[in-house]
Amino acid sequence: MPKTTFPARFEFLDEIRDLVAQVARENSFTEKAIYSLQLAADEAASNIIEHAYEGISNATLDITCDMQGDTMVITMRDTGKPFDPSKVKQPNIKADLSDRQIGGLGVYLMRKLMDEVRYESNSKTGNLLTMIKRRG
Repeated sequence: MPKTTFPARFEFLDEIRDLVAQVARENSFTEKAIYSLQLAADEAASNIIEHAYEGISNATLDITCDMQGDTMVITMRDTGKPFDPSKVKQPNIKADLSDRQIGGLGVYLMRKLMDEVRYESNSKTGNLLTMIKRRG
């Protein structure tokens, strides 16, 4: 599937989720898997909009949803601030809500919902997030 470019604004999250769901349904993913794919894509796009493009109103986000055999590969490319997800501490999800640290749940959810999550940053090409989910 060719890349789709979205304005990097929260009001386009529905369209991003719809794109992911469409490709997943066309490729016989279960409704549970489609929900997981949509949630992971939503969290990733939200983080890009909120953090990578903080204070930038005319930014864009390139997304592809491709099938490689029985595996869906979602890529998101942005040219915002780089981010190193390996530096995000795993949240203590068993802690009382009042004791939990703010932030970090998006990366945690992406890792839990997807089979593989990779991130690359390059000063020339920007940031590339790759999320992989196998059907089945």
